Amino acid sequence: MEALHHIDRRLTDLEVKACFTEDLVDTLNRLVASQQTQIDLLLREIGQLRQQQPDSDAGAFRSLRDELPPHY
Repeated sequence: MEALHHIDRRLTDLEVKACFTEDLVDTLNRLVASQQTQIDLLLREIGQLRQQQPDSDAGAFRSLRDELPPHY
């Protein structure tokens, strides 16, 4: 009887662990999907910002004199 009770308890413990693991996996899947949505949005925003940037300034060297305020 003792061995049967021990096996039954171990089986119950494994079932509880499996339930918690399944819940954790579901939570992580939702989190990953949410993060992928955010990444996709950020990539679209970066693409839009790159399109707004003038092509003439891309990679051009700018002198520090260009950075001085106009009253100098």
